[in-house]
Amino acid sequence: MADELGATKIALGHHRDDILETLFLNMFYGGKLKGMPPKLVSDDGKHMVIRPLAYCREKDIEKYTAARGFPIIPCNLCGSQPNLQRQVIGDMLKDWDKRFPGRLETMFTAMCNIVPSHLADPKRYDFVNAKADGTPRADGDKAFDKESFTEPNRINILTSRSSCGG
Repeated sequence: MADELGATKIALGHHRDDILETLFLNMFYGGKLKGMPPKLVSDDGKHMVIRPLAYCREKDIEKYTAARGFPIIPCNLCGSQPNLQRQVIGDMLKDWDKRFPGRLETMFTAMCNIVPSHLADPKRYDFVNAKADGTPRADGDKAFDKESFTEPNRINILTSRSSCGG
């Protein structure tokens, strides 16, 4: 359809919760550490795909649409039907959000702060040729990372958005 219209960009309505759901679906069922980026080139290389709501929480979008009186159009795409895996993952994330406020914000921030040397993908990091040469690594550990966990608040959330390009 984009070709027929002569469009070069395709905007999709995925929000932060969709992106986190996709991350877990890919990990649990696809064996990949992969989500949905806010911007990417389409598979055919002809279009930019953008997700303008990528940094927005679903519940914030719902509140905004209610305040503005916008209609909510039910979606039956992307596995949103009851009892499908996307719904199960979505329920898991909603439960975590309720029981552990700030957890989803921290998880989304983690998607924006990847340290390839601390994962296990030899295509992303050359483990075979890694050598100790006395040079400190900017992204490495000092035996263990110093724990500096704080309760998330609005300031931390806004800061994490900016570190993620939002």
